[in-house]
Amino acid sequence: FLGYGVVWLAVTQTVQNLPYWVLWIALLVGANSSAWFGTAVLVTNMRNFPLSRGTVAGLLKGYVGLSAAVYTEIYGMILDNSSSALLLFLTVGVPIISLSTMSFIRPCTPASGEDSSEHVHFLFAQGASVLLGIYLLTTTIIADTLSVGKIIRYTFVAIMVILMMAPLAIPIKMTLCPSSKKFAGPVDSSEELNSGTGESTQTEPLLAQSSSASYLGSFQEGEDINDVDILLAVGEGAVKQKRKPHRGEDFNFRQVIIKADFWLLWLVYFLGVGSGVTVLNNLAQIVYAQGGGNTTMLLSLFAFCNFIGRLGGGAISEYFIRLKTIPRTIWMTFAQMAMIVSFLLYASTYSGTLHVATGLLGICFGVQFAVMIPTASELFGLKHFGVIFNFIQLGNPIGALLFSGIIAGYVYDAEAIKQGGSTCVGASCFRFTFLVLAGLCGLGSLLGLILTIRIRPVYQMLYAGGSFRLPQRSDH
Repeated sequence: FLGYGVVWLAVTQTVQNLPYWVLWIALLVGANSSAWFGTAVLVTNMRNFPLSRGTVAGLLKGYVGLSAAVYTEIYGMILDNSSSALLLFLTVGVPIISLSTMSFIRPCTPASGEDSSEHVHFLFAQGASVLLGIYLLTTTIIADTLSVGKIIRYTFVAIMVILMMAPLAIPIKMTLCPSSKKFAGPVDSSEELNSGTGESTQTEPLLAQSSSASYLGSFQEGEDINDVDILLAVGEGAVKQKRKPHRGEDFNFRQVIIKADFWLLWLVYFLGVGSGVTVLNNLAQIVYAQGGGNTTMLLSLFAFCNFIGRLGGGAISEYFIRLKTIPRTIWMTFAQMAMIVSFLLYASTYSGTLHVATGLLGICFGVQFAVMIPTASELFGLKHFGVIFNFIQLGNPIGALLFSGIIAGYVYDAEAIKQGGSTCVGASCFRFTFLVLAGLCGLGSLLGLILTIRIRPVYQMLYAGGSFRLPQRSDH
């Protein structure tokens, strides 16, 4: 409210001559408010559904990917492309929606084991989101290519709202037809999944011994090598050793930043998302440099494919991790390999490749988000997941600054100067940038493969029985 409200006052000239620093702070507050919403919703639901982390991350991030198309429809069909009206909607409408729904975003009591009805509910939500994505893409194309009357535009938006609210059918159904299944207590950390607190109808313990678990035990014991003096002191009882967490348990931020796997995950995410957002930030200039085209159509295509990548990345990684205990990061690796192809298509400037490259890039870009989130929670726990997840997300703005603001901007300006103006036209405007981005994704693919190999034993233990399990605690 305070952020976009101040900008609205300046745009409508209700308050004139606002200092630049005031507008800067207002934009900072308004733009960063979305991070609070995302963190609250994501962290809460990851704890509410700890056994379906990939599905949850893909679904929530998929809706985030669709949000741009939703705002585009509201902006074009309801607000008549009025910037001041959009700012007023962000100032008043978003806080009202947030305040009216905030009481529903709270810790719940997750099932103590696998729940078939939960799987059906997730499938329904995924189907509703796919239907919404297809609908948004279709209506955007129709509104952009045809002259649509006001009544039809309002009808389009009304149907969009209904599709957005379709997942509400799940809690309504559960309220009217409650399940008799008992639940465990709310989960605040990964360790509580293994604590045995709360009621449960299952007689089988959450942690079952397996060959992979015993293998990981020896694997983890070799992670931290203590000095001989400390070991002797512990053996004599003079010192009580406090064991550091192992991967799969709860880390705090200070513990996680000294782990090689954390920085490998950060770098893979940074290279993948940073290179993708570079194209997104410069898409209008890319289209113009390659001879023109419909930028709105390309943005809609990117948004839809980004949604598919987010939703599919979470669902596919969840399926294969349960089936073959394949670490999720392998899909980040495959996605960045495909991004290399996309950047080479951009650099080639062949006729007809622009839409293919944009769609492929959108899918791969979305996969990075959907895979990073559950991977971070599985390796480093849920207790401090909000801090860890948001720190990894810094790879997005840092990548945008380095790759888009510096590399792409410098190359574009240099080529424009050669052409004697401020606007660049031709393949040379972004070709070098695309080749650099392809090289960065090649490096990201290599790092992703290394990370996948390193954490494979962890996932063999965590998903040894086909569903998430925690390692046994052995306090030395």
